Amino acid sequence: MQAPVRQVPCLIINADDFGYFRCVSRGILKAAAEGIVTATGVLANAEGFAEQAAWLKDREDLDAGVHLNATYGMPLTADLRRKLRGSSERFPGKFPMAMKLLARVIGVADVEREWRAQIERCLEQGLLLRFLNSHEHIHMLPPLFPVAQSLAREYGIEHVRFPTAQQTTGPGAGALLRATIMKTLDAANRGRLSAPVPRFLGLESSGRLGEPEIERIVAGLSAGDVGELMCHPGEFDPAEVNDPRLLGYHDWVGELRALTGSRVREALHRFGVRLVGYRHLSVEGGRLVPRAVAAPA
Repeated sequence: MQAPVRQVPCLIINADDFGYFRCVSRGILKAAAEGIVTATGVLANAEGFAEQAAWLKDREDLDAGVHLNATYGMPLTADLRRKLRGSSERFPGKFPMAMKLLARVIGVADVEREWRAQIERCLEQGLLLRFLNSHEHIHMLPPLFPVAQSLAREYGIEHVRFPTAQQTTGPGAGALLRATIMKTLDAANRGRLSAPVPRFLGLESSGRLGEPEIERIVAGLSAGDVGELMCHPGEFDPAEVNDPRLLGYHDWVGELRALTGSRVREALHRFGVRLVGYRHLSVEGGRLVPRAVAAPA
């Protein structure tokens, strides 16, 4: 006898950074078409955005959301570009941007206007938006988390990512720092949550998620769990990507290989985990439950 839907462990596989580079966007689409990716967050201020947003229109089964950005590339709003003239009008990176916000060089209202412009740009391209998250988790800064939730309500977007660290250890000092920061932001923002959220997974392997990590995550899901696994698949084109920092952090091709391989599909079957999108979720009794569940991977 088949278990009721709400007793089945369910997993969203959410690929960040659609629009980062064309090769990354192509890899995400491949990970959805040939693998297990069910959602992707879109960088609306990306170069070539309109072209890549059009690619998503052919993938109605792939949930799209806005990967709110305040740390990479050129802002869409003129006021924010003017305030960033010292950074060549470009976002200066997550830590400098956080410092500018805390020092009120950049106002929360400036970011709110920018994020509204990013959402509007996605809507203008005809994308149906199912969730919000952010590049480098910048929306988890305590001054910005209420902004993300407010924009979600304004635009009727049901889900806002709430990234958390499952562990406080990881490979290297960078992973430890990332986990410590996310634990602190979790504590600061959890009381502000206005709706239940999927259990966030994958932070510890961010940028280099492989088959063993995915299998371990899948095995750790329990009956009734709804999880969101963050991933970063992509193809690689050296003509597009030559930043040593990005190349050191990301193994786009390795993640694409893992997400399209047979090992993870077999793990999903073995542990009875079903793939879902945000479109399948509703709230009942203060918890997330699937409205409908996709067929097994």
